[in-house]
Amino acid sequence: MDFQIGFIIAGLIVGFVVGLTGVGGGSLMTPILLWFGIPPTTAVGTDLLYAAFTKMGGIFIHHKKNNINWKITGYLSMGSVPAALLTLWILHSIKTDISHINSVIKYSLGWALLFTSVAVVFKNKIMKFSQKHSGDKFHKESTTQNMLTIAIGVLLGATVTLTSIGAGALGTVTLFFLYPLLPTPKLVGTEIAHAVPLTLVAGLGHASMGNLDLGLLGQLLIGSLPGIFLGSMLSGKVPDLILRNAIAVMLFFVGYKLIF
Repeated sequence: MDFQIGFIIAGLIVGFVVGLTGVGGGSLMTPILLWFGIPPTTAVGTDLLYAAFTKMGGIFIHHKKNNINWKITGYLSMGSVPAALLTLWILHSIKTDISHINSVIKYSLGWALLFTSVAVVFKNKIMKFSQKHSGDKFHKESTTQNMLTIAIGVLLGATVTLTSIGAGALGTVTLFFLYPLLPTPKLVGTEIAHAVPLTLVAGLGHASMGNLDLGLLGQLLIGSLPGIFLGSMLSGKVPDLILRNAIAVMLFFVGYKLIF
C-alpha cells in the first residue's frame, strides 16, 4: 500500500467522531475503505485491528476511572470470542471464489449498518425503556442475565467478525437493555473492554487469511490517534443529538446502498 494522505485524513475524521460521540468506529471506517476501493475482506480485516489498537488506550483510561465491569466483560467474551473463532473457521473453510465471500461480506455489512443506524437514533429511548423495566424478572435473576449476556456476546462475535461492525453502537445498546441500572460511563467502559479482545481475535484471524494491509493500518492509526484525542477534548461541547442523528442518517444510506 503506497502512502496516501486520504487514509490518514479518514483515520483522523473517524477518530475525531469516535472521541466526540463514542459512536462510529467500524461503522464509519469500513464503508470509507470500500469507497477508497479496498476489497471488503481486506477492509474488514484491517478495520478490526485498527479498532483493537485504537480502543486499547480506552481500556487504560476507563480502568483508571473504575469504569469497567470486568464480570460483564468476561461473560460477553465467553460468547463473542468462540463465536468469532467459529465464524473465522467457516470463512476459511468455504471453498468458493473470493468474489463470492466479498459479496456476502458487503451484504452483511449493509444490514449491520442499517441496524446500527436504528440503534444510534433510538439509543436514548431504549435506555428509558430498559430503566422502566429494570425490576422485571430477567433483571433480577443473575443466572438468566448472565446467560443473556453470553448470548449477546455470541451475536456480537459473529457480526463483528463478518462485518467489523457492532462492537460499539450495537454492543452498547444491548448492554443498556440488559443492565439499565449500571451508570452510562461503566457501560461504555465495559463495551470498550469487551471490544478489544473481540476485535483483536477477529482481526488476527483475518490477518492469518491474508485479509490485512499493514501499510493501510499504519496510515489509519497515524490519523486516528490524534483524532480521538481532539474529539475527546471537545466531547460535550457539540450538541450530541445533532451529531448522532447525522451519523445515523449517513449509516442508513450507506447500508441501503450496499444491500440494494
